[in-house]
Amino acid sequence: EILSCTPPSMLAMLPLFCSLVALVPIEQGLKPVIRSPRSCIVAQATAAPPAALIAPPAAGYEGAVAAGVKKAQMPASKIFALGILSGVHIAFGAFLMLSVGAACPGIASSNPGLQKMILGAFGLPFGLLMTLVSGAELFTGNTALVAAAVFEGKATIPQLIKSWTVSYSGNLVGSLFMAALVTAGGTLAGGGASVAVAGAKTALTFKAALVRGIMCNWLVCMAVYMASFCKDLGGKMVAIWFPISAFVALGLEHSVANMFIIPLGMMNGAPVSVSAFLLKNLLPVTIGNTIAGSLCVAAMFSFAFGKLGK
Repeated sequence: EILSCTPPSMLAMLPLFCSLVALVPIEQGLKPVIRSPRSCIVAQATAAPPAALIAPPAAGYEGAVAAGVKKAQMPASKIFALGILSGVHIAFGAFLMLSVGAACPGIASSNPGLQKMILGAFGLPFGLLMTLVSGAELFTGNTALVAAAVFEGKATIPQLIKSWTVSYSGNLVGSLFMAALVTAGGTLAGGGASVAVAGAKTALTFKAALVRGIMCNWLVCMAVYMASFCKDLGGKMVAIWFPISAFVALGLEHSVANMFIIPLGMMNGAPVSVSAFLLKNLLPVTIGNTIAGSLCVAAMFSFAFGKLGK
């Protein structure tokens, strides 16, 4: 009888009402309510405060040191395997960079600033993101994190040497493997821009390559350092994207990226010898990267928040 007296419009809404009621948990429906003196119903709800998505500077430094301790204590075999993976990750990023940003000749001639932005935006940021999220071992990041652990007395010099040399070796193997794969795959016809880039990178003076290496890894280590503060993937992406896209757009030198780019150019006809690759680029850039990570980042933040400042 009640349904027969209900207007058709309300009957049409009845299924929707029932479905909404079904979504309410039984426990919530059974919760008692409190009536105030004014007969207002007050819902009983307790909500925990949201967790912070980024650590404050001092706590963030402690987290970075803890990450460095774990890296320092890792067996050499695992460092090497994870180093190969990181070399592959960075190579994939450089591969994308060469395929997109370095393949815009029209934009490069008409708007070189825009082309540099595209070059930095697409490629290497996602390579570093894969490394940090997956726990792979990147030499350039280890120059800061493991050095910070040493400055705090939580890792030893032999552990630091192990971390740096083994991760560097793994990065080189992974990078060369990817250069061979890209050449065999033929998706970057003739090596693309890598041929010209390889020539330009090995034409730098020792001083220029070293200074560009310092500036580059200062930004890379800041990306790694800030990403370690972040508790969610979105935060890590933002922390990585800005510094990494900046160093690429600025034309700076990253040793692990060069382990892929220069050999790729050499495999596709770049007039660069192995000795030129190793001595005119990789050596000064590696020295510069190491100075930046250990001194410009790790030592400075240890002075600010750790033992070096006490």
